[in-house]
Amino acid sequence: MSEDSTPHHSRFSAYLSLIRFDRPIGVLLLLWPTLAALWIASGGLPATNLLIIFSLGTFLTRSAGCVINDIADRRVDGQVQRTQARPLVTGAVSVDEAIALAASLALAAFVLVLFTNYLTILLSLAAALLACAYPFVKRFSNLPQLVLGAAFSWGIPMSFAAARNQLPAELWLLFIANLLWTVAYDTEYAMVDRDDDRQAGIKSTAILFGDMDRAMIGVLQLLSLLALGLAGLRFELGGVYFLSLLLAAALFVHQQYRIRGRDRAACFQAFLQNNYVGLVIFAGVVLHYGFNGAAS
Repeated sequence: MSEDSTPHHSRFSAYLSLIRFDRPIGVLLLLWPTLAALWIASGGLPATNLLIIFSLGTFLTRSAGCVINDIADRRVDGQVQRTQARPLVTGAVSVDEAIALAASLALAAFVLVLFTNYLTILLSLAAALLACAYPFVKRFSNLPQLVLGAAFSWGIPMSFAAARNQLPAELWLLFIANLLWTVAYDTEYAMVDRDDDRQAGIKSTAILFGDMDRAMIGVLQLLSLLALGLAGLRFELGGVYFLSLLLAAALFVHQQYRIRGRDRAACFQAFLQNNYVGLVIFAGVVLHYGFNGAAS
């Protein structure tokens, strides 16, 4: 029995590694703006079923995206220092097993969407296309982060569709803000792998921007805050929300300080700090509706 349990345990660990279970940063970066949009669309605390659907759906979607990415990158990940130990590179998981896992995760996410409405289901199909497209865009375009930004922002219109069964024009300010923010933080992430990516033939905004990388990240961060400010005005969010934007701006300044020397470890830490950016903005939204509820 002990002889059989070891390989099963190793295989399970490989699956967890494949979906980045030990690295929840991707789930959190996807979750915070989705939940913030769900709160705004609901005018406060969302329905419990929508909270469950979007929270669990975020985990499943991101996990499936990671597996799809590794399937597409299995021949180049071995050339990149950070990804040399991934399960498909080492052979801990076969390609067929990875395909089956991605399909299972995507199917589970789609089943969750079936408990919403027709508009949300339609939008989920576009989300699936974006998730599948991203790993291949970086083969021929220096703007894969733009596709990732759209994929990581698609939970915003889906939230409005699920909560309101309509897509008000104002939501696209939130979408644009999140897309710009995603391009900024994923450029920081791409700065970690820039030298390896060049050798492997992988394209990114970090390579495209070159020596202008810090300036471009700063511009993207500033435009993201501007779009979030305009969204706050359109959705009539209060002072606590705008205070959260100031805190986010302070975090952006600190990120600029971190990446000033373009050190790999420092760029990665700057990328990770975006979890707190998403958290403080989400907190600003929640507190706005909390205070409004208390006042009424």
